[in-house]
Amino acid sequence: QVQVVESGGGLVQPGGSLRLSCAASGRIFSISAMGWYRQAPGKLRDLVATVTSTGSTNYADSVKGRFTISRDSAANTVYLQMNSLKPEDTAVYYCNARLRTTSYRIDADYWGQGTQVTVSS
Repeated sequence: QVQVVESGGGLVQPGGSLRLSCAASGRIFSISAMGWYRQAPGKLRDLVATVTSTGSTNYADSVKGRFTISRDSAANTVYLQMNSLKPEDTAVYYCNARLRTTSYRIDADYWGQGTQVTVSS
């Protein structure tokens, strides 16, 4: 079994900052990438940022320069530092871990339960 647990969401004013955390635990052989996605009401789930096991990062254009993804590989944890938040950043943020549970299995995606981020005055 694998668990992916997010924390750190909440209500923040425009221009403010939040830091999200996500930890993967359980039967994990290796993690190839972790990342953050978000889903606003009535919209599809979109990529926010990802980081691979080699440290390569990828960001959605809408968050470049404002959000920073980082990882602690030893702890199977990923963080999302969100600065200069805008009302359009309001969404449920989901953590994704792409990992193998054993050496002979292919990568599979595991998702957290989501954490609400609301940017409003």
